[in-house]
Amino acid sequence: MAATSTTSLKLDDEMKSRVRRLATARRRSAHWLMLEAIEQYVEREETREQSRQSALAAWAEYQATGLHVTAEEADAWLAKLEAGEDADPPECHV
Repeated sequence: MAATSTTSLKLDDEMKSRVRRLATARRRSAHWLMLEAIEQYVEREETREQSRQSALAAWAEYQATGLHVTAEEADAWLAKLEAGEDADPPECHV
């Protein structure tokens, strides 16, 4: 089990009431609800950041090499995959 430490959150009265109402409705503690919310947020933002970094790397590679596929080529390949065909990705070109 991972080590834990205490962290304080300052919530205005309205947010605190909303959290308590939702926790009661879900039959969970407010603490559990806040931990779940933070975990989901961090996971979602980590995924977004990975996508952003991947896009930046792809852009840098394109700028360095000029290699690409057109939208039409990508769409045709994806259509084959959606249809259940085993299709190789299109070849990159300048």
